Amino acid sequence: AKFGYELIVSTPTSYEVNAETIEKAKAKGAKIILESDPKKACTDVDVVIADTWVSMGDEDAKNRINDLAAWQVNEVLMAKANSDALFLHCLPAHREEEVSSAVIDGPQSVVFDEAENRLHAQKAVMVWCFNG
Repeated sequence: AKFGYELIVSTPTSYEVNAETIEKAKAKGAKIILESDPKKACTDVDVVIADTWVSMGDEDAKNRINDLAAWQVNEVLMAKANSDALFLHCLPAHREEEVSSAVIDGPQSVVFDEAENRLHAQKAVMVWCFNG
């Protein structure tokens, strides 16, 4: 709501964001669309963001990878986005799971700039903590 953009969230049914969380955000003016079809979710967007599907110790890793396969950010999904759309991922990424190598290494990917920005933000928090 504070930044004024529209957020489209696309997940399989069993991975949906908590409805209460969505409603709280909408009550504060957030523009959130829930879209079950990843191709529709990526159509005409400026940014496509992915996150890691499986973390260390997840016992249901194989199920998650199968459940989320249609949500892999690949050339097909990026082609649905605007031609100058950017790809973001908080890293580390699992290539060929949540993102194809062609996308993460491609010209639309700004994942390393994103990581560098996060590094500077984290350093600023540390300075604040030490000076507090």
